Amino acid sequence: MTGETGDNAAENAAENVRKKAEDISVLVVDDQVLIRAGVAALLRAAPGMTVVGEAADGEQAIEMAAERQPDVVLMDIRMPGLSGIAATERILAQAADPAPRILVLTTFDLDEYVYAALRAGAAGFLLKDAGPQRLLAAVSAVAGGDMLFSPSVTRRLIEAFTRRRPEAGPPPAEELRALTGREVEVLRHTGRGLSNGDIAAELVISEATVKTHLNRAMAKLGLCSRAQAVVVAYESGLVTPGARH
Repeated sequence: MTGETGDNAAENAAENVRKKAEDISVLVVDDQVLIRAGVAALLRAAPGMTVVGEAADGEQAIEMAAERQPDVVLMDIRMPGLSGIAATERILAQAADPAPRILVLTTFDLDEYVYAALRAGAAGFLLKDAGPQRLLAAVSAVAGGDMLFSPSVTRRLIEAFTRRRPEAGPPPAEELRALTGREVEVLRHTGRGLSNGDIAAELVISEATVKTHLNRAMAKLGLCSRAQAVVVAYESGLVTPGARH
């Protein structure tokens, strides 16, 4: 009887380890201790989530991300010392494959820092006043490879800031020359705010083929998120702010 109990305990422990390994691992970064602790507590209480660390600034976030390799980093942007934008760039630059998905926390959806973070490779952004269910859904979405907000919301943000950058200089045509004609088309439609399904219907190809072309284009351009691809489509001149598509 004792042996059976021990076997059951061992099996249960093994099952718990297996489930834990399948959880979405999250690193929470915020310089405000109450916000950081509250978000971490919410994630710990949610099924399928594991908090692997809490960082109080950008430098600590970089160290923890390298050491603990989270699936998702919840990144505050405005922090003393190293900003969330700089931390995002460094985490993604030195991350092993697959790189963590970085979800930016902000107080205002048209914050210029949000644009800079998307440009740096963040997977999306979340307002700090979002409710608990929205936060959990956002973490799950970016962990699964999805763009957090609808393409139209991201496009609105990017258009707002590309309009303010007339001094940006000529588009990086040299970089786009590395793309095939089909990859350029897919990148353009991605910048327009179309989903993979919409692009497939417009180009009369399969959704899987769209994904392949987009992934290849992003790899050639050194991009790590769909939002970053939208930024490049605008900054390269493939899509013009305010134009009807």
